[in-house]
Amino acid sequence: MPEVFPSPDHDHDRCSASVLKHAETLCKERHERLTPMRRQVLEILAGSHKPLGAYEILELVAPEGPRPAPITVYRALDFLIAQGLVHRIESRNAFLACSHSHAAGALVAFLICERCGAVGEAPSTAISDAIKASAKALGFTPKISVIEVTGVCAHCARG
Repeated sequence: MPEVFPSPDHDHDRCSASVLKHAETLCKERHERLTPMRRQVLEILAGSHKPLGAYEILELVAPEGPRPAPITVYRALDFLIAQGLVHRIESRNAFLACSHSHAAGALVAFLICERCGAVGEAPSTAISDAIKASAKALGFTPKISVIEVTGVCAHCARG
Protein backbone atom coordinates (compact mmCIF):
# COMPACT_ATOMS: atom_id res chain seq x y z
CA MET A 1 0.00 0.00 0.00
CA PRO A 2 1.52 3.35 -0.98
CA GLU A 3 2.03 5.93 1.74
CA VAL A 4 -0.33 8.86 1.15
CA PHE A 5 0.92 10.97 4.07
CA PRO A 6 4.61 11.83 3.99
CA SER A 7 6.45 11.02 7.18
CA PRO A 8 7.07 14.02 9.42
CA ASP A 9 10.83 13.76 8.77
CA HIS A 10 10.66 13.45 4.96
CA ASP A 11 12.82 15.70 2.75
CA HIS A 12 10.25 18.43 2.14
CA ASP A 13 12.58 20.52 -0.03
CA ARG A 14 12.92 17.55 -2.38
CA CYS A 15 9.16 17.02 -2.27
CA SER A 16 8.48 20.69 -3.18
CA ALA A 17 11.15 20.69 -5.89
CA SER A 18 9.53 17.59 -7.43
CA VAL A 19 6.13 19.34 -7.63
CA LEU A 20 7.69 22.37 -9.33
CA LYS A 21 9.75 20.28 -11.74
CA HIS A 22 6.63 18.33 -12.72
CA ALA A 23 4.76 21.63 -13.29
CA GLU A 24 7.55 23.01 -15.48
CA THR A 25 7.65 19.84 -17.57
CA LEU A 26 3.88 19.64 -17.92
CA CYS A 27 3.51 23.31 -18.92
CA LYS A 28 6.30 22.98 -21.47
CA GLU A 29 4.70 19.88 -23.00
CA ARG A 30 1.31 21.61 -23.18
CA HIS A 31 2.73 24.93 -24.43
CA GLU A 32 1.33 26.70 -21.37
CA ARG A 33 3.03 29.48 -19.43
CA LEU A 34 4.00 29.01 -15.82
CA THR A 35 4.01 32.75 -15.14
CA PRO A 36 5.80 34.18 -12.10
CA MET A 37 2.49 34.49 -10.19
CA ARG A 38 1.39 30.94 -11.09
CA ARG A 39 4.81 29.64 -10.03
CA GLN A 40 4.72 31.58 -6.77
CA VAL A 41 1.25 30.28 -5.88
CA LEU A 42 2.35 26.72 -6.66
CA GLU A 43 5.54 27.17 -4.60
CA ILE A 44 3.47 28.35 -1.64
CA LEU A 45 1.13 25.36 -1.91
CA ALA A 46 4.00 22.92 -2.46
CA GLY A 47 5.56 24.27 0.73
CA SER A 48 2.76 22.76 2.80
CA HIS A 49 0.98 19.41 2.94
CA LYS A 50 -1.96 21.25 4.46
CA PRO A 51 -4.55 22.97 2.29
CA LEU A 52 -4.44 26.77 2.21
CA GLY A 53 -7.24 29.23 1.54
CA ALA A 54 -6.93 31.82 -1.21
CA TYR A 55 -6.49 34.66 1.27
CA GLU A 56 -3.80 32.72 3.15
CA ILE A 57 -2.01 32.33 -0.17
CA LEU A 58 -2.50 36.03 -0.90
CA GLU A 59 -0.82 36.97 2.37
CA LEU A 60 2.11 34.66 1.62
CA VAL A 61 2.50 36.04 -1.93
CA ALA A 62 3.36 39.47 -0.54
CA PRO A 63 4.06 39.26 3.20
CA GLU A 64 5.31 42.86 3.18
CA GLY A 65 4.37 45.69 0.93
CA PRO A 66 1.49 45.95 -1.53
CA ARG A 67 -0.51 42.81 -2.16
CA PRO A 68 -1.84 41.90 -5.57
CA ALA A 69 -5.59 41.92 -6.10
CA PRO A 70 -7.28 38.70 -4.92
CA ILE A 71 -8.39 37.99 -8.52
CA THR A 72 -4.71 37.54 -9.42
CA VAL A 73 -4.38 34.63 -6.98
CA TYR A 74 -7.73 33.16 -8.04
CA ARG A 75 -6.70 33.25 -11.71
CA ALA A 76 -3.41 31.52 -10.88
CA LEU A 77 -5.34 28.88 -8.91
CA ASP A 78 -7.80 28.37 -11.79
CA PHE A 79 -4.90 27.78 -14.18
CA LEU A 80 -3.12 25.38 -11.79
CA ILE A 81 -6.33 23.42 -11.18
CA ALA A 82 -7.05 23.20 -14.93
CA GLN A 83 -3.55 21.79 -15.46
CA GLY A 84 -4.01 19.20 -12.69
CA LEU A 85 -1.27 20.76 -10.57
CA VAL A 86 -3.52 21.86 -7.70
CA HIS A 87 -6.64 20.40 -6.12
CA ARG A 88 -9.46 22.23 -4.38
CA ILE A 89 -10.45 20.71 -1.06
CA GLU A 90 -14.17 21.44 -1.13
CA SER A 91 -14.91 20.95 2.57
CA ARG A 92 -12.16 23.38 3.55
CA ASN A 93 -12.58 25.85 0.66
CA ALA A 94 -8.83 25.53 0.33
CA PHE A 95 -6.21 24.39 -2.15
CA LEU A 96 -3.46 21.79 -2.17
CA ALA A 97 -0.55 21.19 -4.55
CA CYS A 98 -0.93 17.87 -6.33
CA SER A 99 1.96 15.61 -5.53
CA HIS A 100 0.88 12.80 -7.86
CA SER A 101 0.77 12.40 -11.57
CA HIS A 102 -2.67 11.29 -12.67
CA ALA A 103 -4.93 11.87 -15.61
CA ALA A 104 -6.92 15.07 -15.81
CA GLY A 105 -10.41 14.47 -14.48
CA ALA A 106 -9.29 11.38 -12.56
CA LEU A 107 -11.20 10.75 -9.37
CA VAL A 108 -9.05 11.42 -6.33
CA ALA A 109 -9.96 10.53 -2.78
CA PHE A 110 -8.63 12.99 -0.24
CA LEU A 111 -7.89 11.73 3.25
CA ILE A 112 -7.90 14.68 5.66
CA CYS A 113 -6.29 14.30 9.09
CA GLU A 114 -8.38 16.01 11.77
CA ARG A 115 -5.36 16.31 14.09
CA CYS A 116 -2.48 17.63 12.00
CA GLY A 117 -4.48 18.97 9.03
CA ALA A 118 -2.41 17.10 6.44
CA VAL A 119 -4.18 15.86 3.32
CA GLY A 120 -3.23 12.71 1.45
CA GLU A 121 -4.30 11.64 -2.03
CA ALA A 122 -5.42 8.03 -1.98
CA PRO A 123 -5.58 5.72 -4.98
CA SER A 124 -9.24 5.45 -5.91
CA THR A 125 -9.54 3.40 -9.09
CA ALA A 126 -11.99 0.93 -7.54
CA ILE A 127 -14.13 3.74 -6.11
CA SER A 128 -14.03 5.60 -9.41
CA ASP A 129 -15.05 2.51 -11.36
CA ALA A 130 -17.96 1.86 -8.98
CA ILE A 131 -19.20 5.45 -9.24
CA LYS A 132 -18.94 5.44 -13.05
CA ALA A 133 -20.80 2.11 -13.30
CA SER A 134 -23.53 3.28 -10.94
CA ALA A 135 -23.91 6.60 -12.78
CA LYS A 136 -23.98 4.87 -16.17
CA ALA A 137 -26.68 2.47 -14.96
CA LEU A 138 -28.76 5.53 -14.06
CA GLY A 139 -28.11 7.23 -17.40
CA PHE A 140 -25.99 9.89 -15.73
CA THR A 141 -22.62 11.20 -16.92
CA PRO A 142 -20.57 12.53 -14.01
CA LYS A 143 -18.43 15.59 -14.64
CA ILE A 144 -16.52 16.02 -11.40
CA SER A 145 -16.36 13.70 -8.42
CA VAL A 146 -14.73 14.68 -5.18
CA ILE A 147 -14.33 12.30 -2.31
CA GLU A 148 -13.13 13.66 1.02
CA VAL A 149 -12.74 11.48 4.08
CA THR A 150 -11.78 12.89 7.47
CA GLY A 151 -10.07 10.89 10.16
CA VAL A 152 -6.65 10.48 11.74
CA CYS A 153 -3.48 9.79 9.77
CA ALA A 154 -1.13 6.97 10.79
CA HIS A 155 1.51 9.43 12.00
CA CYS A 156 -0.92 11.13 14.41
CA ALA A 157 -2.42 7.81 15.50
CA ARG A 158 1.06 6.58 16.51
CA GLY A 159 1.97 9.79 18.33
